[in-house]
Amino acid sequence: MMQTIDSLSDPDLHRMWKIIQDIPDPEIPVISIGELGMVRDISKHSSGWLVKFTPTYSGCPATEMIMGDIKQRLNSEGFHNVQVEVQLEPAWTTDWMQDSSKRKLREYGIAPPDRKACMHTAINAQPQCPHCGSENTKLVSEFGSTACKAHFKCISCLEPFDYFKCI
Repeated sequence: MMQTIDSLSDPDLHRMWKIIQDIPDPEIPVISIGELGMVRDISKHSSGWLVKFTPTYSGCPATEMIMGDIKQRLNSEGFHNVQVEVQLEPAWTTDWMQDSSKRKLREYGIAPPDRKACMHTAINAQPQCPHCGSENTKLVSEFGSTACKAHFKCISCLEPFDYFKCI
């Protein structure tokens, strides 16, 4: 289970969490891997540090980049011997996203997931348009600019947009 920054008593762990919380997602740079809930744990070992994170899906092409970003950012802040480990269980879910990331997605032009991931389908039939707010939208493709998004068109304002699927 993910620790919260405020519950940490070790100053180094607290600082590491704050540093990692600000690393942008490489595919959607307006939100961070922290806001997405991808960082699961940080622990200190005799030989250094271990960071566990869960990618948004097991085949995410940005996994290696995120691992490198975590190591580079922590090294530049004075933390050395950092190992990053992928933790696939439990699988990442959009339920781990912070409300701030959903707001930022909408402002960026991506409709955020609008319900719990355990609902019947990953794709909402008519998500709210992030441009005009209309629910009069139409699915264009189940796959958008990345595998975790679907592509929609707003019938009201005619703008295309991605919808971040409930996973």
